[in-house]
Amino acid sequence: MEQSKSVVILGSTGSIGRQALGIAEAEGWRVMALAAGSDYVTIEKQARKFRPVLCVLDDVNAARQLKTALSDTDIKVLAGREGIGQIINEVPCDVIINAITGAAGLFPTLETVRSGRRLALANKESLVMAGGFIMAEARTRGAEIIPVDSEHSTIFRCLAGRAPHEIKKIILTASGGPFYGYTLKMLKNVTLEQALAHPTWAMGKRITIDSATLMNKGFEVIEASYLFGVGPERIEVLIQRESIIHSLVEYFDNSITAGLSVPDMRLCIQFAVNYPEIKPAVIEPLDLAAIGRLTFGRPDTGAFPLLRAAFDCLAEGGAMPAALNAADEVAVSAFLEGKIGFLDIPATVLQTLEHFSGRAFSGSIEEVLEFDRLAREYAGRILDRSKGG
Repeated sequence: MEQSKSVVILGSTGSIGRQALGIAEAEGWRVMALAAGSDYVTIEKQARKFRPVLCVLDDVNAARQLKTALSDTDIKVLAGREGIGQIINEVPCDVIINAITGAAGLFPTLETVRSGRRLALANKESLVMAGGFIMAEARTRGAEIIPVDSEHSTIFRCLAGRAPHEIKKIILTASGGPFYGYTLKMLKNVTLEQALAHPTWAMGKRITIDSATLMNKGFEVIEASYLFGVGPERIEVLIQRESIIHSLVEYFDNSITAGLSVPDMRLCIQFAVNYPEIKPAVIEPLDLAAIGRLTFGRPDTGAFPLLRAAFDCLAEGGAMPAALNAADEVAVSAFLEGKIGFLDIPATVLQTLEHFSGRAFSGSIEEVLEFDRLAREYAGRILDRSKGG
């Protein structure tokens, strides 16, 4: 009898984490550890159901609440980065799923890669901030990184071991978000509620807003460059409104391989954990005849300048991608809190990038973190000035 997979799920209370637990239940995976930010109510329910050996919450007070709530069990509860480190380095498992959102996912990605384990990576910000460093570390340590993003999971499948020099172009598809076809004038008055209404995917709030600005696609461009060893000049973004074609790879013989499925992140999670095996479906089959047609277009980088900014940051290199992510996190948080308008997001990010462009960068992870801190502070000052004005 085949032994079931054992997994650790970091970010278990978020969208990807919850879906991963659903697959764990369906496939009989052993959940060895769970980690989240501060939602002790949800993680307590998860812990009682899946019985991990260890739970970690980043928030110390929330961890204290969880420890009290689970005092009738033998589940160990820890807090903060130390707890995450203990999960990664001491809890035995086949795969670590990093579904933590934002820059907070960088440390777990680095620790997992350094441990030489398989990493099912849903935290794209890790590679945006320090992709070169992480991929080099993975090669040195013999760690596997299997992407969980639908686009990168599809590219991973399409490449099937092909070398970077055989790839003419990687084509990342995008739904276009809720504001596809909008002009700058139309975008000026869009609401938070409208921005959170993604036409295809059910996701967390930050990534949904990033999808509306096309920043998320920009992050995916940077991620693809590091994961698959291709420069920005060999990456293209194509609007595919139905979200059925998840990405394409064009080879130097001008043939194109594409990956199609119904839009469902569970496919990517299942694939990353079970690779190279293909397991029975957890998603619905694709009925192309019922869909009837697939439509394509080009992104409007005039109305959505953050996509172009991502290409520019990737081309400049250094810590610019880290500054891009930091400024975006600050601006999106302010938008979600109702403090700024939709177009203030790209305005804040672009001003921050202009300030940091051209700065010297040595390539250390410490410098990446310093750029992250400085960019957050600068973006925050921009927002403070706009409020004061």
